[in-house]
Amino acid sequence: MTVETRPSHLNPLLNRSARPMPRRIAVVGAGTIGPDIAYYLISSIPDLRLSLVDVVPEALDRATKRLAGYVEKGLAKKKLTEEQARGVRENVVPTLDYGDIADCDWVLEAATENIELKHRIFEQVEAIVSPKALITSNTSSLPASRVFAGLTHKGRATVTHFFAPAFRNPVVEIVHWADGDPETVEYLDWLFAATGKVPLITSDAICFMLDRIFDNWCNEAAYLLDEATAAEVDSTANEFVHAGPFFVLNLARGNPIIVETNTLQMEEGAHYRPAPILRSVDTWTTVGPGKRAPVAPETAARIRDRLLGILLSQSLDVLDRSIGLPSDLDLGCRLALGFKRGPLDLMRRLGDQEVRRILDRLVSERPGMPLPERPLESYQGFLRHVLVDDLDGVKVITLRRPDALNALNDEVTDEVLFVLREHEGDPNVVGFVIVGYGPRAFCAGADIGRFPEVLGDAEAAARYARDCSRLLVHLDAMTKPVVAALNGMALGGGLELAIRCHAIVAQRSAWLQFPEVTLGIAPGIGGMAVPYRRWPQAAETFHDMLRTARKLSAADAHDLGVVVGLAGSYEELMELAVERVRGLGEGAAPTPDGSVDIPPLEEIEAVAANGMPLSRETIGIITEAVQRCAGAPHLAEALDIGYRAFAKTACAEAAREGVAAFLEKRKPDFTKTG
Repeated sequence: MTVETRPSHLNPLLNRSARPMPRRIAVVGAGTIGPDIAYYLISSIPDLRLSLVDVVPEALDRATKRLAGYVEKGLAKKKLTEEQARGVRENVVPTLDYGDIADCDWVLEAATENIELKHRIFEQVEAIVSPKALITSNTSSLPASRVFAGLTHKGRATVTHFFAPAFRNPVVEIVHWADGDPETVEYLDWLFAATGKVPLITSDAICFMLDRIFDNWCNEAAYLLDEATAAEVDSTANEFVHAGPFFVLNLARGNPIIVETNTLQMEEGAHYRPAPILRSVDTWTTVGPGKRAPVAPETAARIRDRLLGILLSQSLDVLDRSIGLPSDLDLGCRLALGFKRGPLDLMRRLGDQEVRRILDRLVSERPGMPLPERPLESYQGFLRHVLVDDLDGVKVITLRRPDALNALNDEVTDEVLFVLREHEGDPNVVGFVIVGYGPRAFCAGADIGRFPEVLGDAEAAARYARDCSRLLVHLDAMTKPVVAALNGMALGGGLELAIRCHAIVAQRSAWLQFPEVTLGIAPGIGGMAVPYRRWPQAAETFHDMLRTARKLSAADAHDLGVVVGLAGSYEELMELAVERVRGLGEGAAPTPDGSVDIPPLEEIEAVAANGMPLSRETIGIITEAVQRCAGAPHLAEALDIGYRAFAKTACAEAAREGVAAFLEKRKPDFTKTG
């Protein structure tokens, strides 16, 4: 079964099923990853009671201590409230008795990669729990068809493969398999996304999608030890990953895992044979992330080619065999495995000629490794950061950059624009909804990575702002309705995107903010012009938001008329958004033209709403720009004033300090910048 047999929608939160959130879960296996999975579940699902099952008392004792340590760290870092901490302490129940799990809604096995052991566990579990209870395995390599071969009720079972550390690593692979019920996969897809994970659907191949990449990356690194040291390999690999293969193997004590998984892959060919050295070494002498040992150029070139070769070979094989989707492959490699770029992104940057050279060299040195089955350019035709679904003629565009809280960059902007242009002339498409991926963010602004390039250059900064506005200007001209559905925070450029849509609906937990002033810059793509034209009754609030970074709750935005509808859940939000699209019909126009009267902007202290000192100069530039934008006779002129005001702030010392502080993860000091 391939991933073409997928849930109904690409955005998991559109796949709501009748099955509720689980109230009782059992995690079987208190060893390496079981307690981490348990901690994720108990801290993410409200009112959950979780049984942690093992047959070894000492394992349960160690797991209990580990969970207590996680709670203390969570409290110290303010990632857990006292109430959440109490819930973890009181609602995780260690047990040696399988009878304690009889009323569980979901049993998740996290024992060692031993197929006979798993069969025994599932035989016991199925004899105890309800036929409707979910049963999943955390195996990283064993196909679901083998793991669940002995089950009577196979439809409710599948693989849910977590990545270490399971409570922090966002990725979970969910496996479609021949005897599994698609509704089981669809429900788990929804559940994981609703609790902050990034579920990726794969077919039932050995090692699924991401472990095929990781295991062979590590195995190939071990084969390179005939001509390089572990430190040299990791130093070269650090160009592509945040931590080299041997450093990661040390962390995970992963040598036996690679031997085991690559032995399993040998069913597909002898070229997957584990490197013999993996059986005889416990710990590697290597370098840490970001560090580099001296490597001779010719050695580095050989290492680089081999590692890139295996990465690209395995990635293209995944796609040729329909094990996973290209966007999921790139995203999963970055989020789960720590690659700096996804393999398909790397292919695009290397170019077809260089990719072909690298692959030809790989198969000359490692005969049998898979080569692409189609032209290289055909692997690039996909949306990387946007999911597109259809709800009865309404196209739902989901911004999917979970690692950046769905922040905008050039690719996201161009992909949204592509989808709008592709469908806006289709008579079967009523309109569009733009929403964020996951439960936390609509869009957390624009990537700040390019800002340093334009600081101090007014012309370049203004051009940058205009370039970033290409999607928003297109929205201004659209007559087919576009509704922004705020499923969480809408900050900076994300809020500027929302206010250019024809209407905004929001979950009650969402909030809106222009935080740019805290970086020493002005909102550059319409934030100083558009809100006053669309909602003049809220002008005083916008004054405060723009100049003090005041947060506006969805409820307050609704009271002001900025948000036209509030929802309690993601599901209700999407129903509300689709209803609003249908109500607007053709001929909607988001932003009125012409000047607008606004209340005077009184002089204020250079202090943010949260008490942080701000730049007086930046506040002054924003104040002047808002006044000039309001007086501009046409929207286009007002937008241009905003672009140039952003450019002016980009040339001030406050912007240098604010952007540097953001990138260095420290508080800015505007006392010396003015």
